[in-house]
Amino acid sequence: MTLRDHAIRYGFIVLLFGLVAYFAIAADGFVSPQSAVFIFQSVAITGVLALGVTATLVVGGFDLSIGSVATSAMMAAAYVMVVLEQNAFVAVIVCLLIGALVGLINGWLIVYMRVPDLLATLGMMFLLVGLQRIPTEGRSIATGMTMPDGSVANGKFSDAFLALGRHRFDFFIPNLIPVSVVVLLVLAVLIWFFLEYTRFGRMMYAVGSNERAAELAGAPVKAYKIWAYVISGVFASIGGILLAARLGRGDIASGNNLLLDAVAAALIGYAVLGAAKPNAFGTAIGALFVGILLQGLTMMNAPYYTQDFVKGVVLVVALVFTFALSGRGRN
Repeated sequence: MTLRDHAIRYGFIVLLFGLVAYFAIAADGFVSPQSAVFIFQSVAITGVLALGVTATLVVGGFDLSIGSVATSAMMAAAYVMVVLEQNAFVAVIVCLLIGALVGLINGWLIVYMRVPDLLATLGMMFLLVGLQRIPTEGRSIATGMTMPDGSVANGKFSDAFLALGRHRFDFFIPNLIPVSVVVLLVLAVLIWFFLEYTRFGRMMYAVGSNERAAELAGAPVKAYKIWAYVISGVFASIGGILLAARLGRGDIASGNNLLLDAVAAALIGYAVLGAAKPNAFGTAIGALFVGILLQGLTMMNAPYYTQDFVKGVVLVVALVFTFALSGRGRN
């Protein structure tokens, strides 16, 4: 392998370790258990959503509605437990059904109505942003709140549900690994195995690589594309469940940055080990990178408005390594 090939394949991993080393020196307290917990917590939800985006990227699509799906799932979980006074199991099932339904509608619009994926999912994003505010007239959901009809919401989040976002496992150090990180790792392994080692996953890659060729080979292209958006919707709803469990309330504004961070993680994944394609392993590393970057900038007291700029710079550099230097983006 030439020096350029090594740079393409391992450049991002070197950048990741360099970033950790820089923050360890420049930010007091970055190398600490507390900092690790914050990074793990931020990585978990971003990573779960990013894995869903990866599924749509594999089939040549893109899902802009993941952030609003996650927020809708969070609000739905809060509404079911606080307002309807149902248990955690019912709340989780409702959230998963919402994600699957939204993914199914997105896939139907794209496949059968021939709406471009960006427009279909952008429209769904705006629809959900408005819809999730209607039951409470735009207010967040918490125990004791007064509903629009004058009634008082007396339900509460169950301890079992809150444990999904707040409990931490011992790992060398007490209370280090949040449950949400374990959920992310399990989902990452499952989606990685599914995409890389099952016929269904390999056919999804075939659809994304050359849809026409896959169709001529007899693959049910439409079904594969719809399933990709269903997977994305379900993963986004899982992210919303974890967010609701962490916050313990339905915060209407808490999911504002989920879309940007998840998309950044999924696209950065293209550059990991020179994959130049959407992949679950790269997405997980991309989510870790975004989490480390944001935690480091926060601990260095960097202004919040510079964080998106820095993320954008990193994303552009990663994609340059992936496509420009490797030449894979050329016809």
